[in-house]
Amino acid sequence: MSDKPIELLQRLKSLSGPFPTWDTGQLPERPGKLFLEWLRLAVENKVKEPHAMTISTVDQDGYPDARVLILKNIIDETFYFASSSESRKGQQLKENPHVALTFYWPSLGRQIRIRGIAEDRGDEAGADDFRKRSAGARAVAMTGHQSEVLDSEEVLDSSIEAQKEKIRRDPSVVTPHWRLYALNAQEVEFWQGDSERKHVRVQYVKQDGQWNTLRLWP
Repeated sequence: MSDKPIELLQRLKSLSGPFPTWDTGQLPERPGKLFLEWLRLAVENKVKEPHAMTISTVDQDGYPDARVLILKNIIDETFYFASSSESRKGQQLKENPHVALTFYWPSLGRQIRIRGIAEDRGDEAGADDFRKRSAGARAVAMTGHQSEVLDSEEVLDSSIEAQKEKIRRDPSVVTPHWRLYALNAQEVEFWQGDSERKHVRVQYVKQDGQWNTLRLWP
């Protein structure tokens, strides 16, 4: 007899550690610096795809959507990601630019939560990011039907092949719908998990152009 879902879930371990220590006595004044410190530690510890993040948006009815994207860059407290403006998230960003980002690195027991406002960086930035993508990724994006209902695999394959042919003829071709977004953080929370659930949480909040640091209960 197969396990009941609750029995299966109850056997799974969480936050078993060991985890790195975190000295909160010497915190940077700005969260961007701490983010880079944590990211470098994740890379050093061979965390798989540490630049993968969950981005959450809200639709016109107030329902949240979440999906995983790749962080393209960080400058100070501005986090960059890219998407088609015609995708579901692209349309939601037009209606409501308030966004949340979440990073989670289980082997380190660390989570970073970011809230802020996303800004479209314009045609040139979008085109530059698009040209840096692989030919296959560009071809898929150029089909222009992200998030729409797919009729058949054959239609998808023929559409991708047609776009690949366009790229072969003109390697510099771009789609005007590809956008680079910059999320300007307003809140950033760093969360260090603990096996006994005495988690360490530090929140940076931007007020009047200044960053204030708060220690939160687990």
